[in-house]
Amino acid sequence: MKSEKRMLLAFVLNAGFSVLELAGGILTGSIAIASDAVHDMGDAAGIGFSLLLEKKSQRPPDERYTYGYGRYSVLGSLITVCILLCGSLAVAYNAVQRIFHPVAVHYDGMILFAVVGLCVNGAAAFFTRKGDSLNRKAINLHMLEDVLGWAVVLVGALVMRFTGLLLIDPLLSLGVSAFIFIHAVQHLKETMDVFLEKAPDGIHTHDMEAALCRLDGVQGVHHLHVWSMDGQSGFATLHVVTDRPDEIKKHVRHALYELGITHVTIETETLDEHCDEIHCHPHTHAAHGHHHHHHGH
Repeated sequence: MKSEKRMLLAFVLNAGFSVLELAGGILTGSIAIASDAVHDMGDAAGIGFSLLLEKKSQRPPDERYTYGYGRYSVLGSLITVCILLCGSLAVAYNAVQRIFHPVAVHYDGMILFAVVGLCVNGAAAFFTRKGDSLNRKAINLHMLEDVLGWAVVLVGALVMRFTGLLLIDPLLSLGVSAFIFIHAVQHLKETMDVFLEKAPDGIHTHDMEAALCRLDGVQGVHHLHVWSMDGQSGFATLHVVTDRPDEIKKHVRHALYELGITHVTIETETLDEHCDEIHCHPHTHAAHGHHHHHHGH
């Protein structure tokens, strides 16, 4: 619960601040500040979605969502990423226009805003630094980016104040939006991996097969499928060929738990039993799938 309170605080800070910031960007005529405002609004929206969906994602499984609600958290992170991608493109577009038509900027106001921005975002980053879900990670990443964004604005404003180079403002803005864009794309990939049922990072099926085949009484493993609901905990289903099904299940479960699989469904087969589904064997295991054939299938 504590981290939810923290996130709520970060949301209020960010949402309130992005409104102030937009005003500041307009008053000082700085697009770098306005671009940060877009970014902050994206973050505030992201945290808002996360708060709504993270709570839902912690619900236990029921008869309609038999796997639980873990994907809702991932959905929150997907929406946030989309907001950030659109925001960064809009900002970049405006910055490019500014490069061709420079606009006078109020430096002192910028410097003041950047200092306040650093303090507010520094506090928000500090509050959200603990978190392990994709969603929370996405949020903390935003917070750190915001701190960085403000540090850049501050340096830029100081340089502009002493050199009078107007070009610096839109260039900073482009830099910030490129940074947001690249991070958002990376995060989008992580999120899509979960939706596309990719095995969670750090969980390798051949390691799992090897570990299981070393167990006493296991003569073979096939149809091993691994996926994740939220990008963290792994689920697995598999067929185990064994002559003592009852005792082996416990060992298999334990071995897989050690490898990061929290939810396992096991089907056992005897050596002389013909597995009807052997032909639907996924291509991924075809390379090391040769050990199925010595079972006389």
